[in-house]
Amino acid sequence: MKILVVGGGGREHAIIRKLKESPKVEAIYCAPGNGGIAADAECFPVNAMDIEGMKALAKEKAVDLVFVAPDDPLAAGMVDAMEEAGFKAFGPRASAAIIESSKVFSKDLMKKYGIPTAGYEVFDDPAKALAYIESQGKYPVVVKADGLALGKGVIIAENYDMAKEAVHSIMEDKVFGASGNQVVIEEFLTGPEVSVLAFTDGKTLKPMVSSKDHKRALDGDKGKNTGGMGTVSPNPYYDDAMAQRCMEEIFLPTVAAMNAEGRPFKGCLYFGLMLTPDGPKVIEYNSRFGDPETQVVLPRLKSDFADIILAVAEERLADQPVEWSDEAAACVVMASGGYPASYPKGLEITGLDENGQLPGAEGVTVYHAGTALKDGKLVTSGGRVLGVTALGKTLDEALNKAYAAVEKIHFDGAHYRKDIGRTR
Repeated sequence: MKILVVGGGGREHAIIRKLKESPKVEAIYCAPGNGGIAADAECFPVNAMDIEGMKALAKEKAVDLVFVAPDDPLAAGMVDAMEEAGFKAFGPRASAAIIESSKVFSKDLMKKYGIPTAGYEVFDDPAKALAYIESQGKYPVVVKADGLALGKGVIIAENYDMAKEAVHSIMEDKVFGASGNQVVIEEFLTGPEVSVLAFTDGKTLKPMVSSKDHKRALDGDKGKNTGGMGTVSPNPYYDDAMAQRCMEEIFLPTVAAMNAEGRPFKGCLYFGLMLTPDGPKVIEYNSRFGDPETQVVLPRLKSDFADIILAVAEERLADQPVEWSDEAAACVVMASGGYPASYPKGLEITGLDENGQLPGAEGVTVYHAGTALKDGKLVTSGGRVLGVTALGKTLDEALNKAYAAVEKIHFDGAHYRKDIGRTR
């Protein structure tokens, strides 16, 4: 198989490294890719949102499958375009990707089909949104931009002033652009968070191993929301009984609901869950592999990844084995100083070999999220720069290996959390 992977972050690097393990994959192309991905796939400077450019590249390379990894091109209909051009594609069509690209759609879907989630109301008028928040008088309260916002469109407001600022910045300042035309005001849920990604071909659903993401920028879950500062797998709060309950109450009902709406979902469906005192509830859906959850989930996959994604694309997942290792995995994100606000770029990264990996570190993989090659040297090019991931027999072993590896990698102003896997 020849596969084109669309995207250029840590998630795409994890996808490519796993595909490389398959004896059935003869060539992997990535667009746009990054400095580290270039060691594992042939990269092309085509923007991830350039549907016509991607189609032309897929034709030029005569690929067998296009793996659309990021949320924006999925919402824009890249899978639709690829399938119409005769290519097999992994990922949902735009009509199904709406489960992530519109919070209003996903909340209304859950309400209609009785899938457990936080109570909410939808507003397109900032004054009405604030009047509702004031009338409820319950804090913290969650303010969500309706559309895609790079994983940062959710603000947890501790009081009315913070809620006012959140509504103002999303709806009036348009910090997330048109994504803020509507907001969802949601009750604040408590309990451990769990991420569960699942393969589904619209008929069969096979969950992956659980993970836990740490979204806040600073230790102790302080600071601003980010795209994710680190992850562990398995999630220590998610046991077999809870997995069975989520399958019956959330996962299968979601697939059935999308089918009932005439929007069959094929690809990777991500469930962001909160294990509340009242049982598991959905915080959010994503229409693709999570970042950085992918960096701890895929290293634990024992089955052939290429076989699985082809089975999903061809709607025969029921017959495809999906097996997992019992090892634990931990990923620590090394971010640019200043992230998620403004940060410098172009800083040299030292400690890695010519393939962008850590020499002699067994069981450790360095996934590149925001790196570039400049004059033959690896430099920073994004907010989240590297995802340093380790496997171990236990979570503690994996965490210790990941943190030991982080100490050997350097770039000016590097920032990472010291408590990944240690907090709820």
